[in-house]
Amino acid sequence: MLAAIQSVTSSGASTALTGEPSLSAAAGQQAAPAPFSDLLTDAVGQVNQLETQARSAIDGLMTGTGVDVHQAMIAEQKADMAFELALSVRNKAVQAYQQVIGMQF
Repeated sequence: MLAAIQSVTSSGASTALTGEPSLSAAAGQQAAPAPFSDLLTDAVGQVNQLETQARSAIDGLMTGTGVDVHQAMIAEQKADMAFELALSVRNKAVQAYQQVIGMQF
């Protein structure tokens, strides 16, 4: 999620969400920006992945399959922080949309 936001905010991003430089950026050309919907889809997918990891860590802790308490808590906090960030981005997007709709032309 953080990588998606950083790629949106940087003006001349030469890396994709994977962190690998694009071929056109290496050749001195500006990389084509990813569509905003793709960035949001990737960000939601990353939040979902963190939630799944946290759930499996907590399940492992409860069943006693070798997951430490601190590992489960760290996974849960990562998932919580990612969700809170996604929720904040969503709220800002809705607020911006409402402001645009409220404008008079």
